[in-house]
Amino acid sequence: MTDSDAGTGPEELQCSAKGCRADAVWALRWNNPKIHTPDRRKVWLACDEHRESLSAFLSRRDFLKDVVPVAERDEPSGRG
Repeated sequence: MTDSDAGTGPEELQCSAKGCRADAVWALRWNNPKIHTPDRRKVWLACDEHRESLSAFLSRRDFLKDVVPVAERDEPSGRG
C-alpha cells in the first residue's frame, strides 16, 4: 500500500504507482503464495490511469487475486 503522511484519512487514499498522487479508485488485492497464507490479501491502490499497469505487474507474477472499487477493499474476496 502507499506510504502516507500523518493525518491522511480514508477520504485521501492515493494511487500506489510510483510518483502518482492521484486519488485511488481501485483496490488491487493480491497475495504472494510463497510468503502469504492463501486467505491473506495485500492491497495496492490505483487510479484509473495506473490500474492496468499495476494489475499487469501483479498478474505476471500470478499474485493478482481481484480488483474491486476502493470502497470495497476490505470486503471479503469473492474468489478463493
